[in-house]
Amino acid sequence: MPQKRVDGKEQPFISAGAFKIRIPGVHYEFEVADYIQGLIMCAVCLSAIPVLQEYLGMPFNVALAIVVLNGILYCAHVLLGDPVVPGWVTPAIPLLILYLNGYPMGPERVQALVAFELLLGITAFVIGAAGLGKKIISLIPNAMQAGIIMGAGLAAVNVVFNAGGRIEKFPYSITICIGLAFYLLFSNHFKSIRSKNRVLATISNLGILPIMILAVVIGPIFKETAWPAIEFGFSKPAFGELWSEWTIFGTGFPPLSMFINAFPMVFSAYIILFGEMIQAQALIEDAGKIRTDEIVDYNPNRSHLVFGLRNMIMSIIGPDISMCGPLWAAMQVVISDRYKHGRKSMDSLHGGTGSFRFGTLTGYFLLPIVTLVTPILDIALASTMLIQGYVSVKIGVQKVRTANDLGIAGVMAAVVVARGAAWGLAVGIILCLLIQLGNKKEYDVNIFQQSNVE
Repeated sequence: MPQKRVDGKEQPFISAGAFKIRIPGVHYEFEVADYIQGLIMCAVCLSAIPVLQEYLGMPFNVALAIVVLNGILYCAHVLLGDPVVPGWVTPAIPLLILYLNGYPMGPERVQALVAFELLLGITAFVIGAAGLGKKIISLIPNAMQAGIIMGAGLAAVNVVFNAGGRIEKFPYSITICIGLAFYLLFSNHFKSIRSKNRVLATISNLGILPIMILAVVIGPIFKETAWPAIEFGFSKPAFGELWSEWTIFGTGFPPLSMFINAFPMVFSAYIILFGEMIQAQALIEDAGKIRTDEIVDYNPNRSHLVFGLRNMIMSIIGPDISMCGPLWAAMQVVISDRYKHGRKSMDSLHGGTGSFRFGTLTGYFLLPIVTLVTPILDIALASTMLIQGYVSVKIGVQKVRTANDLGIAGVMAAVVVARGAAWGLAVGIILCLLIQLGNKKEYDVNIFQQSNVE
């Protein structure tokens, strides 16, 4: 039986320095509803497979092995005291793809990915250990933060719509699925009616799962995908082939020059990571206003340590283009909403987030689920990229404060898409020095006050 929490206290744990170890079934209850939801939503995680196939040339079962390894490390967050649903660094994926395209397909590109992910993990871990996260990000001008985030959003859209992109291969499926996704996720009309209808509220809580189910049907109707060939049994991730051919044990350790070249990309990814941690803290604090029976300790420095370790480990045993991020925002929202219903609905936030990730991990091994979604993984990925593009551009614009900020961010974002993160950062620094140096508040034009804009 799990140890019970006294109302108004923190969930039981084993203290281990910066970490608070919580074992499922001992320190929190196993939440069946969230486990089942994770079992189904693992399909979203599997959409990383076509990215690994396209940009690294991996066979399907090798890419599946990387998804499984990443899934195991997802469980480290709740185990070590981080009450979140971790995920990819989704906004940074298009930027990383642009960066990797600068290297030829094969061992050299894998080495470039290893250098980037290892450096990202070390950077995050050191910053978390030193407790410097908030201090470092405060030194970066709003215009540059906005430019990187907006650039990531535009690059995500470009991945889908550029020449030879997925929109050319699946035009009807992507158009219909993303149209429904935007309506369900962002429409003011849907927001106004979902609270009045239990069915619509349930659909809303499922995130992008309804879109994926629709893709399974829409794709074959328009002859853009095949009908799923459902198989029973268990999947067979190719761990041996992964480790012998697609890691440092097969390609060799990256040269120092690759670590130096990766720094601008690491800098860009870190800014995005920091934004996700801010979002995670806001979601947890929002839930805590209603669930006063549990003290939930979210520590950004501990989060740095955990996802820093994840990226370091994955860079060695399974380099991954989707990277290891601190938050899957959509599912954190869904689980937090159920958590708000009270202790009878979900005893602890740790139980909900931990059980969900155990569910996704189980799903990777179930062949019926894997074979069901295999034909539509490209559509699922395109939908994810377009949703992320919308959100990133919106968040980027919200970060700017003045008309000059917006101008710098816009130019910087365009350069990021055209030439990559290194060029974008260089342009951002130069523009900030030329335009913002010696700035006085009276010279600023607040973009939120249109009457002041000529």
